Amino acid sequence: MSLQKEEVASEKIQQAADEKHLDDVHDVYTDEEKSIELSPELKAAERSLIRKLDYMYVMPCIAILNFLQFFDKSALNYSAVLNIKEDTHITDSQFSWLGSIFYLGYLFYQVPNSYFIQRLPIGKYMGALIVIWGVVLTVTCLAKDFSQLAALRFLLGFFEAAIYPCCIMIISSLYRRNEQAGRIGMVYICNGIAMAVGGLVGYGIGHMMGVRGMNGWQWIMIILGSVTIAFGIFCFFLLVDNPKSKFLSLTEDQKKIVQIRTQDNATIITKKVKFHHMLEALKEPRYYCFIFASLLFNLQNGALNTFSSIITVGFGFKNLDAILLTVPSGIVDCIYIVIAIWFNHKYGHTIHAASVFLGICILGLLLLIVIPAPKVKLLGLYMCWSFCAAYVLFLTSLANNVAGYTKKIFYSSSVIVFYTIGNFAGPQMMLAKQKPLYLGGMIGYIAADILCIVLLQISRYTMAKSNKQRLANPSEKKIDVNQDLTDKENPHFIYRL
Repeated sequence: MSLQKEEVASEKIQQAADEKHLDDVHDVYTDEEKSIELSPELKAAERSLIRKLDYMYVMPCIAILNFLQFFDKSALNYSAVLNIKEDTHITDSQFSWLGSIFYLGYLFYQVPNSYFIQRLPIGKYMGALIVIWGVVLTVTCLAKDFSQLAALRFLLGFFEAAIYPCCIMIISSLYRRNEQAGRIGMVYICNGIAMAVGGLVGYGIGHMMGVRGMNGWQWIMIILGSVTIAFGIFCFFLLVDNPKSKFLSLTEDQKKIVQIRTQDNATIITKKVKFHHMLEALKEPRYYCFIFASLLFNLQNGALNTFSSIITVGFGFKNLDAILLTVPSGIVDCIYIVIAIWFNHKYGHTIHAASVFLGICILGLLLLIVIPAPKVKLLGLYMCWSFCAAYVLFLTSLANNVAGYTKKIFYSSSVIVFYTIGNFAGPQMMLAKQKPLYLGGMIGYIAADILCIVLLQISRYTMAKSNKQRLANPSEKKIDVNQDLTDKENPHFIYRL
């Protein structure tokens, strides 16, 4: 951002402050990043390039990848009502552990992934990992007992752990910053689509019981694993992972626009680790609000992804019908996320909106507990998935409000670690002696959501307080964006609330 633009932005900030539109203030400031004037030819070239990325080379691959990732890790959920317990002689407690062990593998791979993602070509790296986890999923059909299932679930989580960070890296390098929110939102929408389509696929595969002497849960592993392996091979050779890929067949104008877009995306990426950024984060109350909120969000995520079919069977539905009834869960999940993205884009109020979606989730959990009618309980189960939209808004707040490259990585890595811990601990709250309602777990998730709302509001309060102080006493200090300042060091940084 040039000094002249900085001055214009400061004037607009002060004007917005006078009108007391604090959320609009942040939009005025960050939108300055977009403004490099393009000729009509370059604008046309950019539109053409975005169409290539959105509809041909990047987003379709990322959408399919996240669909498969969510579907594959949820295979255990569908298997629960297709005789996996009976065939492998596992108890309800051991089944809960299978849901948790996946995230233990997920946690262990975070450190090596941070190294490999910088050292290896992302497309080939992702393709290799997809093939490996497809093989692991396919081999799961041969598991005979808990120890074999546990080892394979650990490996599945281990090799899936890198995919989401890789997707974010690709989106960050190929799209402008103002284009990224909608594409990241699509990553989470794909989870909902996988849940919906997965219910239909699981229902269909469930009718293969006894084919070639195998049960339905084994066919789920074989079919999903084989599709994943094939897609991994495709990604290894054809996934576009950089803006100058030969597959994009860039015109001369598109090559020019790629340079401009790359400059826009350059959030001062540096290999120099700034330890004072980490220390600054550790001194912020907001940091602890964010990481523990991530843990609390994902307690029910780990449980619902593993137990939703079992819970639905407890309402009085048959096994295959229980799988089919997961379809609306995926649909409402998508609807919640689309509403959240639309509302945040139009009105802001990110943290308040996240709190509202958590409130809907709490109401759904209450319906599960107190209403005896199965149809109402189903409504409650579908309402519970609103927490996904709240989590998308939570991540949006994190992305918007942490500056400084090392500090952003530190915040994001910490949130991922606590995300994993939450998903690991969540299934352990579903005690076998309390099924099918799992009263203790449901009450625990309600408490977690309430506490999560409190933490989000505390973090919002600290950021709003900083906004008011900066707007009341605007700094005249000129800032060079190349200094890689944190949000605390930059006196012009205004938080989006």
